[in-house]
Amino acid sequence: MSQEIRYPLPLDAPNRASLRKLGQKLRPTVMIGKAGVTDEVVDSLERNLAANQLVKIRLQREAPTERDAAVAVLCERTGAECPGQIGHTFLLYRPKADGTSPDADS
Repeated sequence: MSQEIRYPLPLDAPNRASLRKLGQKLRPTVMIGKAGVTDEVVDSLERNLAANQLVKIRLQREAPTERDAAVAVLCERTGAECPGQIGHTFLLYRPKADGTSPDADS
């Protein structure tokens, strides 16, 4: 049975913890490389957020930007929030406009 969850923005600490737990199962679906945070990266992230709400992003070593700067830019441009960061990887979450939420069992 799937458990539906929906967290309003801004996230509080328990909601962040729950999303970090869900994010552990995810693989990075958006990569930031040598070109940094480009329009293509933002477009890819927008598509992933629209489909999945919770997206894991990997900042490659050759990326010209720091993780915190990339998180700030992507959050600003997509309206998402960052529930967790570890190393060069971070999660972004944005609830769907239709009121559905990420599936806790997927």
